[in-house]
Amino acid sequence: MHIDILTVLPDLLTSPFEHSIMKRAQDKGLLTVKVHQLRQWAVNEYGQIDDYQYGGGAGMVMMCEPLANAIEQLSKDRKYDEIIYLTPDGERLNQKIANSLSLKGNLLMICGHYKGIDERIRQQYVTKEISIGDYVLSGGELAAAVLVDSIGRLLPGVLGDETSALTDSFQDNLLAPPVYTRPVDFRGHKVPDVLMSGDHKKIDNWRYEQSVQRTKDRRPDLLED
Repeated sequence: MHIDILTVLPDLLTSPFEHSIMKRAQDKGLLTVKVHQLRQWAVNEYGQIDDYQYGGGAGMVMMCEPLANAIEQLSKDRKYDEIIYLTPDGERLNQKIANSLSLKGNLLMICGHYKGIDERIRQQYVTKEISIGDYVLSGGELAAAVLVDSIGRLLPGVLGDETSALTDSFQDNLLAPPVYTRPVDFRGHKVPDVLMSGDHKKIDNWRYEQSVQRTKDRRPDLLED
């Protein structure tokens, strides 16, 4: 998978992709993430990529020309399956979306800033709009990092155990069950006997029951879905 990211603050996206699972995915050649400074497509020598909004009001708006030029130039090198704009008013990211996007080959992500991007870019170029939650960030960079991580870890060969992602929270609309490791007895609190039984059918049933109960207690909305 190849992912291009357009941003005015590329340094914010340096660290998230240079460690842990995302680094492993890139080292294996399973994922390529390329961050592009939008100002290289600025409208003048001062690096301008934003302007005042028509109609007045506080906050600047990211201009059409830099974004359109960037998208069109990058699109000459590869055909994008989705051009994604990270925005608070987009579709809220969930595991189903991450699963779907992990099956794509090429993605382009646009990190908004200020009051957002000119609406005409959204209408003419953007194919998918995603929010990572009902709150506002200073820019789309952290949201892009979250989205890339949620997708990248699902690519075949990235995780050491291929079944690990299938038992994560939100797969099948259930939260993950409790997990335990050594010691068996921690200050009087013991690991449930069923997990020590060696009976895999009983363990699977216990984990499923725990997932359902935890979801009922903490996220009953998932069961409604």
